[in-house]
Amino acid sequence: MFISIQELEAAINFWREQSPSRGEALQLCPQAAALAKPYAMMIIQSSQRVPLDGLSDSAQAAWKEYLSRKG
Repeated sequence: MFISIQELEAAINFWREQSPSRGEALQLCPQAAALAKPYAMMIIQSSQRVPLDGLSDSAQAAWKEYLSRKG
């Protein structure tokens, strides 16, 4: 299974709405932070999609929870 950059961005935005950035550094919640790393790499590499199994365990968990909650 692959995740497009648009889907990843939607998941990050979902998590940002659920748990807005906090503190002076505007730190992301753990789920958004986990998804932001592969998102940034996709931008740097001009990639349009990433395999789900290529994500870290925390990013996979954030993605799966996003899918179950976005309903």
